[in-house]
Amino acid sequence: MFRFFKLTTILTLSLGFLLSACIAERQAGATVTASPPQPELASVPSATSAPEILRELTLCLGHEPNTLYPYDTPNPAAKSVLAAIYDAPLDSLNYGYEPTVLQKLPSLDHGDASLVSVPVAEGDWVVDAEGDLVELIQGVRIYPSGCHESDCVLTYKKDMTIQMEQMVVNFSFISGLRWADGTPMTSDDSVYAFDLAIASNDPTQTFLLERTESYEAADPLSVTWRGLPGFRDNTYMTNFWQPMPYHLWGEFAASELVDADVAARFPLGWGAFVVDEWFPAESMRLVKNPLYHRADEGLPYLDVINIRFVPDPNTAIAALLDGECDLLDPSIPLDGQVALLQDLDASGQIKFFSTEKISIESLYLGITPADHDDGIISGNDRPEILSDPRTRQALALCLDRQRVVDTVLHGLVTVPDSYIPNEHPLYTPVLELYSFDITEGAALLDDIGWKDFDNDASTPRTAHNVESVPAGTALELDYVTTTSIQRRQSSEILANSLARCGVGINLHYLSPDEFYAPAPDGVLLGRNFDLAQFTLGSESIAPRCDWFNTAAIPTAENNWIGANMSGYSNVDYDAVCQRAIHSLPEETGYTQNYQQSLSIYARELPSIPLYPYLHIAAARADICGFELDPTTTKSLWNIEEFDYGDCAE
Repeated sequence: MFRFFKLTTILTLSLGFLLSACIAERQAGATVTASPPQPELASVPSATSAPEILRELTLCLGHEPNTLYPYDTPNPAAKSVLAAIYDAPLDSLNYGYEPTVLQKLPSLDHGDASLVSVPVAEGDWVVDAEGDLVELIQGVRIYPSGCHESDCVLTYKKDMTIQMEQMVVNFSFISGLRWADGTPMTSDDSVYAFDLAIASNDPTQTFLLERTESYEAADPLSVTWRGLPGFRDNTYMTNFWQPMPYHLWGEFAASELVDADVAARFPLGWGAFVVDEWFPAESMRLVKNPLYHRADEGLPYLDVINIRFVPDPNTAIAALLDGECDLLDPSIPLDGQVALLQDLDASGQIKFFSTEKISIESLYLGITPADHDDGIISGNDRPEILSDPRTRQALALCLDRQRVVDTVLHGLVTVPDSYIPNEHPLYTPVLELYSFDITEGAALLDDIGWKDFDNDASTPRTAHNVESVPAGTALELDYVTTTSIQRRQSSEILANSLARCGVGINLHYLSPDEFYAPAPDGVLLGRNFDLAQFTLGSESIAPRCDWFNTAAIPTAENNWIGANMSGYSNVDYDAVCQRAIHSLPEETGYTQNYQQSLSIYARELPSIPLYPYLHIAAARADICGFELDPTTTKSLWNIEEFDYGDCAE
């Protein structure tokens, strides 16, 4: 059997690489970092030495990590392993951020974040009043320094002397951090990570990278991020690049790291564990990092993490009961086994874990199909069946979302009232609500002009004096989604409840390739649907109100880029959402603007929120320390605290 070389080989190699390798020059406008001085390496205890009795835990993942190089799109299983190798600088927990290796969370109130006035001139790159990255030329609308409201937005004129605000944020990490080979961690490692992010063209970081003017080392333990003028980032406290081992990886070009074992298979970290062995398609072995910065607290509690790849949920549950798995990671698709897991938990055989996620499954309504973009609705175009907000409200009343939650999701989540979970700190109870009510929904449809002429609720209603809809048009809608079991189950419940209101539903289940096919021909991305059920995922705690902005409608003119597949457009919503995005958490308008956007959304319903995503895990009955969180992206975020045995008593 082929076997990857062990960690000790990595440690030996790491001492032999030249530490003075230069970083490839970044794209225009980015600062090139000087090579760090060669550190004096600490005496490194053998990573594979162990006490006589090892405390081991077997973690079962739903698939093998595709890579452990953070800038090569690691899959969910890889993210779980990376959480063991690195301590994320910030943990996103319970709709907030907690620093781990950073001294504190930067804030305007504490002075480590600030807004400074800087001069701008024609040709400079700035962020305009609409939040877009633009070159400053005549006619561009900008917020001048000190202006935060639309009534003081200025239109730039040639040769105008003007100043704009620039965000400056300082990050300092705790002293004494060392890489697993003993090399001290410095701010140059974070700047090096920024260099790699630029070179990797990571699409998840493009937005922030494009709006970053510089990212530089301020001192050996501090870095400073500067945004482009006009960029007011309400998640500025997260703009820190997780350090990467410059002393080890600097020998490689960024493109080489994708395939280099030192990055993709055995990356050097500073976290609780290091990768010791990797048997492809079979297993991995992580061992305790003796240089972990919390070692003086006795962490991590475990000495070894054995990892198995078990994609089948039934096999995984059997392995858990047989003691071959101690923890089933959420990367294993356990959604269909919730009832079984709950029964096993109730009998004390295992522990069952679940949490709502910040991402919400929604039913998107084709308000303005792409064939209406030309402004002409011909006989071949679909009538504007869903253009009236009252029709969308009636559909919401006719959707038995609570039954979906109670049956498909076992009552483990809450029906959301808007585009964020109801547990979100920005949620407001002052919203229009749509509890399932056939009588109210049918009455509203009747008021709009959708009549049940044959007094048979099982047949579609027809239009009679419905605005913008030809008389006699049937209220019959195509409902498309993917073939996943959960979506099949939920869509069938929802289609049946809509039918009770006299809404004809034609269900279509498409493969992911068909459902997400590129525009303009794709059903979803080409805006060629009546109703479409799917999820737009977000890792941001700040609500994504911009998903429903007019500018986010994908069209031929913008190369079909945008998340507003419903084609919803409302100038009031656009304005309040832009104010929310432009506001900062410390400002009073931040909460007010976001909550106003939630209210407009709940009234207008460009989509109907169905249920939050559910994350599920299971573990041996005496597990300790493991917990799922609604906003973290890594289920093993606190792996250093995992334990079992007497700790559970």
